This record gives sequence, structure tokens and C-alpha cells, in this order.
Amino acid sequence: MPKWIARKWDTTDIPDQSGRTVLVTGANSGLGLRTAEVLAGRGAHVVLACRSAERGQRALEQVLATGGKAELVSLDLADLSSVRAAAALVRERTGDALDVLVNNAGLMAVPLGRTADGFERQFGTNHLGHAALTWLLMPALRTRPGSRVVTVSSLAHQIGEIDLADPNYEVRRYTAWGAYGQSKLANLLFARELDRRTRAAGVDVTSVAAHPGLTATELSANMARARGNPLLGFGAKITDFFSQSVEVGALPQLYAATSPKVEPGGYYGPDGFRGMRGHPAPAGSTTAARDELAAARLWDLTAKLTGVAPDPS
Repeated sequence: MPKWIARKWDTTDIPDQSGRTVLVTGANSGLGLRTAEVLAGRGAHVVLACRSAERGQRALEQVLATGGKAELVSLDLADLSSVRAAAALVRERTGDALDVLVNNAGLMAVPLGRTADGFERQFGTNHLGHAALTWLLMPALRTRPGSRVVTVSSLAHQIGEIDLADPNYEVRRYTAWGAYGQSKLANLLFARELDRRTRAAGVDVTSVAAHPGLTATELSANMARARGNPLLGFGAKITDFFSQSVEVGALPQLYAATSPKVEPGGYYGPDGFRGMRGHPAPAGSTTAARDELAAARLWDLTAKLTGVAPDPS
């Protein structure tokens, strides 16, 4: 490579992760599995938090094949009792010592449905479940110097609007993409509010967000299956054709989880055209995603809906 071309960040830049413990939600496939494989390969002890025991076991075997250390924990983000049980188990197994939490799992543009606790499925899974998990694991994150929470958002946050009076679509008309955009905007607002509150409380936990751009994962196929529309399945295949690989798409969240250059409260995504493809770089976000008042109100609403005490309070 010519000297005048700057080499872009990739997995070879990840520092040695030996002695560090990382939890990745949705680690059974796609971005989560790739993140788990890379971090285990760099020496981390990786906890794969998965809803499906069968798929989780296959992913665990794949991660262990890297020669790294890994274990499996059952987690259904659409069920707060499962979130509480998983957090308690992780704290017990790690001895309250967690270095990185990667809030990666998610649903995309699925038909209207409800979680076990009655929340709209995308808001409940993508945001509420992850927020509750983060708060419940804060005691384990606090014990590790320089620990991080990485929350995975999306370019779709740009179409998101949060209705704090009706976040679960009990009154307003439901649209699958509108609900997905709301959940991804909530992810970004939560990550930034967590950063503000940890810094204000003097807590040594760094909160950052990342997005994968346009990446070929199982989300598109899962969306098509959930909506039972073969044309959507065909469209998903076309989208995936123009998407970047999971190996490249996972780089922003890997950067957010490991790079010494990460800024607290930062947001990272691909550096290419409109953030759709490329290597990690600071990412742009909408005005709504930077609304501190909305973030604080969402924080309070999340605590009320989940019944989990915020940390920091």
C-alpha cells in the first residue's frame, strides 16, 4: 500500500483482550456471532447471550473453534423475567466482573406483536430489553476499569420518531418500519443518556453506540419470513446483494468495544457514502438523536415500563 494512503482500521488493530470478559447479545448469528468470534480470537472470555438454545449452542461451538474462551447464557430480550435471570447468572458466573457489554440483538420491521410483558415487540426487544439488561449489569461493569457498553443502533434511526405517550402503539397506527426506526432512535438516545449519567456520577463506564451501515445479515430474511411475503424475501436478497459483508459490517461495533481512541458518548459507523459501507469512523446522527430532554424523558419512561431501577440513578 502506498505511504500516502492511510490504512483503515480493521480487526488486526484490536488490542489483546486477554483477561477481559465480554457479553454479546444476539451472538448466535450475523454481527453478534462475528463480534464474539473476533473478540474470543483476541483472547477475551466471551459470553454469548442467545434466545435459541439450539442456535446458541452451534454458535458457541463456532466461537470455541477460534481457540478462545466462551460460554452460553439464555436470554430472551422480549421477556423481562428472562433478562433478570440472565443478568443474575452473568453476575454470578463472572464474579461481578464484566468489561464489555455489546447490546447487539434486534428485530427489524416485523409485524405488530407484543412481548411477554405487553410491549410493542421491536421497542420492547431492541430498546427496553437492552436498557434493562444494561442497568442490571452495571454492578459488574463498575468493578472493571474502563469498561464499556456498546449499543448497536442503525441508519434507520433517521426515520425514527419516539412517541413517549404511546411508544407501544396502543393508540396510533402501527407501521413496521416506523416502529423499527423508533426502537433504533431509542437505542441511540439511551446510549447517550447513559454516557451523560455515568460521567455526571463519576462512574468509570464508557457508553458508546455503533451502527453497521448496509450489511447482509439475517435481519432482512427474518423480516420477510415474519411478514410472510415472498416479494419481501426477494427484495431482501437484492438488498443483501448490494450490502457489505458481516465481516466488514461488524467493524464499527468492534471498534467501539475495543479501540483506545473511542470517545465517551461517541457514535461510530462505516465511513463510506451516507454511512452505508466502509470502515469505522465517527457517524452522523439526526437532531432527534441528540435531543437531551427527550433522552432524559425516555430514560425515566424506560424505568417505569421495565420496573428496573436505573443505574446510575
